[in-house]
Amino acid sequence: MSSIPVTVRGAQMMREELHRLKTKDRYEVIAAIAEARSHGDLSENAEYDAAKERQAFIEGRIAELETKLSSAQVIDPTTLNTNGRIVFAATVALEDLETGEKVSYQIVGNDEADLKELKISITSPLARALIGREAGDVVEVNAPAGIREYEILEVLFI
Repeated sequence: MSSIPVTVRGAQMMREELHRLKTKDRYEVIAAIAEARSHGDLSENAEYDAAKERQAFIEGRIAELETKLSSAQVIDPTTLNTNGRIVFAATVALEDLETGEKVSYQIVGNDEADLKELKISITSPLARALIGREAGDVVEVNAPAGIREYEILEVLFI
């Protein structure tokens, strides 16, 4: 199995979710199943069916998180020395050359990506265009709205 890159924060988030699923959610759904069973006929019991579906989801998510954590390659951006080149976990300040808009993104794993938190997936078109570049470079990104050009203003490992 290949390793999955994940930031320190991303690994911690997965551990916390796994802990919650195992110590809280799993027991809540077991109680819900027991409660639904007490209502009698299971063949027409929507509460029982919903609780069993929830249980299947929780057990599947637990297995998924355990697999990802066991194969995770945790990367601490503060320890990276790339001579200013953009790599996984870097935070990159960009300027859109068409609009002049400035924005900073951190390049993270697929599970950590959240545009609201300005974290983009390593597999996104923008991140793929940025990897290996450095401050001062101009990159072209084939975005859904068309080709966009960005100047890399700064590369940080925070």
